Amino acid sequence: MNNGLEHPAGQLSRGQHDRQQAEPDGPRLRPVRDGEPAPAWTPRLWDADALMATEFPEPKWAVPGVLCEGVSLLVGAPKVGKSWLSLGLGLDVARGGAAFGRIGVQPGPVLYLALEDTPRRLQSRMGKLLNGVSAPGGLQIATDWPPLPAGGDAAIAAWLRAHPDARMVVLDVFAKMRGPSPQGMSAYDADYAAVGRAKRVADHFGIAVVLVHHVRKAGSEDFLQEVSGTNGIAGAADATLVLKRARGQHDGVLHVTGRDVEESEHALAFDPATGHWRMLDRPADEHALGDTRAAILRHLRTTGAAKPAAIATALDVSRDNAKRTCARMAEDGQLAVDHTGTYSAPGDWHQSTVPAVPLVPAVPEQENR
Repeated sequence: MNNGLEHPAGQLSRGQHDRQQAEPDGPRLRPVRDGEPAPAWTPRLWDADALMATEFPEPKWAVPGVLCEGVSLLVGAPKVGKSWLSLGLGLDVARGGAAFGRIGVQPGPVLYLALEDTPRRLQSRMGKLLNGVSAPGGLQIATDWPPLPAGGDAAIAAWLRAHPDARMVVLDVFAKMRGPSPQGMSAYDADYAAVGRAKRVADHFGIAVVLVHHVRKAGSEDFLQEVSGTNGIAGAADATLVLKRARGQHDGVLHVTGRDVEESEHALAFDPATGHWRMLDRPADEHALGDTRAAILRHLRTTGAAKPAAIATALDVSRDNAKRTCARMAEDGQLAVDHTGTYSAPGDWHQSTVPAVPLVPAVPEQENR
């Protein structure tokens, strides 16, 4: 099957080799019988010293510190705002500027496959996100695309060859692109192979591919365990981003982990008037607390250790309320307390793990484009 990723005759890329083992439509591996020619594929072996002496280019980032080249899962509950987030990032990356309102991004073409939307709904959403600003011509959108096993991966590869400076591809949602699971394959292997198709394209072109996906109905303390499906989905992806937001609340948390991205949590705020997700300066754990607990934690992080009486005065709450809340927070591990009854925020908090990246000025749209 020609999937649009060419390699020299008689040679297979690492992705092709992995795919042969993972997918039923690839050649089956079996022992070579006497008299048969050796297989065309041979492994590329590295001497350890040569590997250490090799200089590799740095990974390409669509959104520094958050979205790197490779396959990233963007996971969240239905209606939590995943599509607003992914479409907003697509606009930000296509025109250059500030993703999440604070992270500088390099401009470049973006392919956005909005497979659960209509052109009318997309126009409405983009109108809100753009708020009168011209839409970037570098963002190309489709509402219909074949599944990856039915030529969808080849079509994405063709688009990437036509746009060699592309920065990102978004598949919203992945369930519409993965195709049916092959008969006889375990659920884990089917999930791994499905993500592997997208990963092969991402690795071949060195591009960030975002798979918008759902969470399980049952929650988990480990955000990776909330990814819908088997562990094969998160296992095959290079990074996983889980977006959480309580119903009726505008603030949320983006959990990030991956092979090339540092594990982190980012506090976000959703603005329903503009559709934008904005990254906040406060630590993410404050947004999982009640108002009083969050205020106490924020106060102690700002001013340092204090006793409940001083906290009550600073926050204009009763002493009993401050004393009870501090004691419960200490029991829950949210505060530290010494033998004098003085409370402090546990550990040192630094404002953000996102690297400081200078903002990139927006590229003016060409006339008559």
